[in-house]
Amino acid sequence: MLGAIIGDIVGSRFEFDNIYKTDFELFTPECAFTDDSICTIAVADAIIRDEEIGKVLHEWCRRYPYPKGGYGGSFARWVYSNGPQPYGSFGNGSAMRVSPCGWLPAREDALTKAKISAECTHNHPEGIKGAQCVADCIYLARNQKDKAQLREMVQEQYHYDLNLTCDEIRQTSTFDETCQVTVPQAIVCFLESMDFESAIRLAVSIGGDSDTIAAITGSIAEAYYGIPQPIKEKAWSYLDDEMKRVITQFQEKYK
Repeated sequence: MLGAIIGDIVGSRFEFDNIYKTDFELFTPECAFTDDSICTIAVADAIIRDEEIGKVLHEWCRRYPYPKGGYGGSFARWVYSNGPQPYGSFGNGSAMRVSPCGWLPAREDALTKAKISAECTHNHPEGIKGAQCVADCIYLARNQKDKAQLREMVQEQYHYDLNLTCDEIRQTSTFDETCQVTVPQAIVCFLESMDFESAIRLAVSIGGDSDTIAAITGSIAEAYYGIPQPIKEKAWSYLDDEMKRVITQFQEKYK
């Protein structure tokens, strides 16, 4: 799941100021973790503790009330509600936070947990599908399935269109936060990449919801390529001790 967090941190400064090129500095003082990282770590924490994901997610977001970029409107209302309920979203929040589920030992368990992780907020079929697709990609990528197999799986089982290239996406990019648009875009960025860093750069370069697209791409790229140590170390410096504790515990248990 560290790949998702790195994508989030790198993309954070471009979410509302898109950059349509791959040549940029990965980490700067303007970078920070956003709600994407908070929610990802919350899902991991719930899995480690074997507790209800919605409850733990609510706790973590209450603990970090003002992340860079804030929380989306409907999700913010969910966070600040004393009796939070799902609200039928098909936004990409379900896909951005799902990556820990993809590291469970069995594919069936990964997909089941991905569904559960989405349903506490994003209980629209498209919100659930987006989360399950990303978890499935992570599971296949870490089990050494090649990119052609992964592409075929996504198209046949989830019916996402992966035919546009990064260049084509970049030319028509708009800010869209739905799973239907951003999940296939993020997967295309992974498929075109050559290594972890190029995956993140491609994801940021297509514009749109940069931090979340890069988080989704990064989560798959980590499973396929691994992460270079210098990038890990730099990203680590943006996180607080409680976040580091959960990430370390999760990695020890599931890697």
